[in-house]
Amino acid sequence: MAPQTIVQALKSGRYSLTSKTESMSKVAMGDPMDRVESLLKVTGGARYAVEYNLPDEAYGVLVTSTIAKGRIKNIDTKAAERASGVLAVITYQNSPKVPGYEASVNNEGARVYGQEFRLFYDDKIYHNYQPVALVVANTLQRAEDAATMVKVSYAEEPHQTNMESNLSKAIKPTRHNDYSRGTPDAYKTAPVKIVREYRTPVQVHNPMEPHATTAVWDGEDKVRVYNKTQATKISQKEISKAFDLKEENVLAHSPFVGGAFGSSSRVWPQEMAAILGAKVVGRPVQVMLKREQVFNMVGYRPRSVQIFGVGATADGKLVGITHEAYGTTSQYEQFTERLIDPSKSMYSCPNFNSSYRLVQLDMSTPCWTRGPGETSGSFALESAMDELAYALKIDPLALRLKNYAEKDPENNKPWSSIHLKECFEKGAERFGWSKRNPTPRSNRAGDWLVGTGMAAGIYKAARDRAVARAILDADGSLLVQCAVADTGPGSATIFTQIAADVMGLDRESVRFEWGNSTLPYAPGQFGSHTTASVGSAVYDVCSALKQKLQELAVSIPGSPLQQAQDTDLIFENGTVKLKSGTASQKYSDILQQHNLPELVLVKESKGDAVLEDYSSKSFCSNFVEVHVHAATGEVRVKRVVSAVDAGKIMNHKTAESQVYGSVVWGIGIALMEEGIIDHRFGRHINNDLSKYHVPVNADVPNIDVIFIDKADPIVDPMGAKGLGEIPLIGLTAAIANAVYHATGKRVYELPITPAKLV
Repeated sequence: MAPQTIVQALKSGRYSLTSKTESMSKVAMGDPMDRVESLLKVTGGARYAVEYNLPDEAYGVLVTSTIAKGRIKNIDTKAAERASGVLAVITYQNSPKVPGYEASVNNEGARVYGQEFRLFYDDKIYHNYQPVALVVANTLQRAEDAATMVKVSYAEEPHQTNMESNLSKAIKPTRHNDYSRGTPDAYKTAPVKIVREYRTPVQVHNPMEPHATTAVWDGEDKVRVYNKTQATKISQKEISKAFDLKEENVLAHSPFVGGAFGSSSRVWPQEMAAILGAKVVGRPVQVMLKREQVFNMVGYRPRSVQIFGVGATADGKLVGITHEAYGTTSQYEQFTERLIDPSKSMYSCPNFNSSYRLVQLDMSTPCWTRGPGETSGSFALESAMDELAYALKIDPLALRLKNYAEKDPENNKPWSSIHLKECFEKGAERFGWSKRNPTPRSNRAGDWLVGTGMAAGIYKAARDRAVARAILDADGSLLVQCAVADTGPGSATIFTQIAADVMGLDRESVRFEWGNSTLPYAPGQFGSHTTASVGSAVYDVCSALKQKLQELAVSIPGSPLQQAQDTDLIFENGTVKLKSGTASQKYSDILQQHNLPELVLVKESKGDAVLEDYSSKSFCSNFVEVHVHAATGEVRVKRVVSAVDAGKIMNHKTAESQVYGSVVWGIGIALMEEGIIDHRFGRHINNDLSKYHVPVNADVPNIDVIFIDKADPIVDPMGAKGLGEIPLIGLTAAIANAVYHATGKRVYELPITPAKLV
């Protein structure tokens, strides 16, 4: 692509380029097609939230609190205001009023209840690193320098950031009901039982692109926001409510997101700061968080404490499960996650009871983090199942098969589809599980203890309402539009594939536009429901377009297709053809004969009522080999086999990348990641990537991915189920189970560091 073509695409404000590196060819759902946005990304043409360089743009830097709880006594901004290039210093004392703050606006995201954080609203401090001022200057360097000149004094109050010391004060979430079936605590009556406490730490998303926003007001009642978001429509709605604007007067633009994993699912302080800053200085303002601020302002996976009890008969049939879970949240909101959900549905167990409580701390609100809830909850479930298998002297895989759930134990509904047994069988065969010596600490490779472990995973396969617009041009090319985000998994690519497949077009004849709130409605890209939701809308609108083309084709006087029935026609290579091959008409000719410059259809898709009759889940099994150094306790993951049942795979290349990402993050969660807080100050002490450890290339083993690739007949017309989260569910337990097999030592608190093994 010529450089000027990229520039034109950027100036249009929308991104709809299909890679030209591929030859003209037919494309179908499932093909390993290259990403449609890849050329823009590798040539630097993809612009992120701070790369728009709007005319007369200014830069904002946030000043943050140094205490965890209390009030602001005084803010001295005089020196900062006098600094060269400074345009404004905004605090709670002079900030423009936000009407929504007075109306107690709750955010649009699910599983959060309470009053969202109100930036520059009053003098109250809820957590350390809370924004207390915004310095706006004509260069970033001047803004950063002036921010150091803002002096703040506080009336400090005692704070609480230690979860364990506050467990007794845990509350039942407002929007949560405990779940049970059968007899409570029935596991206690079982001949063989395990009761353990499991703990998982704070984990931070740490995406490559820091959270950032560029905002500009177009008059008093219109605002444009170039932000890092997983949901342009949620951003549009939240901002319009906060500032009492018509929704159509808020433009949220976010075609490219440099990683999010749940952290960009709602409006955060940097977005509000940029909007307020732009309002004050009357010009565009860019606000980008520093890495240490990403640890505190834009959510994180909350710490968990879980007490798990499970009992079985001597031959391995589960008698009962009790799962008590505690999570953390802020003082001003209740954030809940699905810690209990894997335990409810993973195995056939007649007696089950659970409780979920929140510990409110003087910290910012957590948020959705890849596999939210299930990632932490499955660590307890799958670790306990492994320990139970050893207690029973049964193979861990055999125990899971013994308690295989033929229907959903939580609600007694049939599965929309389940191929977990195939995940077990194919994964075990590829891994060589049958060759395993089950005795812990029985295998060595020189100085290294060798262990193998496995675990299963389950995650919801949901579908939400979505709308797509299809525009068939007079030249026969197709443009499909939807406001959906693409944060990196390749969504824009698979929607291009779905459209091309349904319409019988080659890949170069289809373009997809995304990431802009002016486009038709899409839910947020999170919760593994994007493909099922937006993909269905794309499928449905293209199917309707085909039907319209057929009606137009047969209505042309003298057309050779005039008497054709639906079953007589096929759509391929941009033409409507008789199956016999005796007659055909190009899409472009049909439009020309009807004097139509284009054919436009809009279709809403939200699924049938039949969805309520089924339980829809994705499934996986992960098999892991680890080596543990006998003297130092260093753990290395040597290989992983991940077998996944996610319905029909839309694109094998991008799907494999999703599994690779889950496995790499799972290694980080299991062995390295831990947000450490100095409770004396309520402050992270490892809030940068030199001290908050994540996997690097040397930590990543061979990852073997198996897709069952069988269509789900219920969830959506493509047969797809959610994929983004499922490979991560249970993976940390599989690693922990392998470490136990290698060392004979069971670790109940993540991460598994050498200190816990030596």
